[in-house]
Amino acid sequence: MTDVPTDPTDPTGPADHADPGGKPTAASRTTLSTIMSQNDVNLLGTVHGGVIMKLVDDAAGAVAGRHSGGPAVTASMDEMLFLVPVRIGDLVHVHAQVNWTGRSSMEIGVKVLAERWNESTPATRVGTAYLVFAAVDENGKPRRVPSVLPDTELDRRRFQEAQIRRTHRLARRREIQELRARGADLG
Repeated sequence: MTDVPTDPTDPTGPADHADPGGKPTAASRTTLSTIMSQNDVNLLGTVHGGVIMKLVDDAAGAVAGRHSGGPAVTASMDEMLFLVPVRIGDLVHVHAQVNWTGRSSMEIGVKVLAERWNESTPATRVGTAYLVFAAVDENGKPRRVPSVLPDTELDRRRFQEAQIRRTHRLARRREIQELRARGADLG
């Protein structure tokens, strides 16, 4: 699936595909919150990273579905950073938003915060992730998504950073394919 980057400053969008209209970043931004329990623990007594990853994917999926106006599937997790362990009893907040859109794909940025359920101290950032979702139709085929219209300077910066990540993803994929093709020639 090849995407044409959507430039929020270009109202015409790509010439070869009809744009279903843009949506501001705030239109699909969401937060999912949950208290971590004994069921979420790993062998070290902290919350299992896979539990956090599922929450991240759930929040990102909700944002992708809201932005695209229908089903969207996880295409890749570009990056997941675990910064601080999460403990049983922590109230975890997963904040997600669309950072960038192509024709049928969207990068969703996710920030994970945790705070003690019984304290009024500020939440601590415990993780960050970037996921790519593809909007699909009822047959599982890619479908067009609205361009994202960054609301703030921070949203515009996130859009530009997402374009850099996309460029790196595509370059990495191309280099690996070329390496494999050369390897196939070697036997």
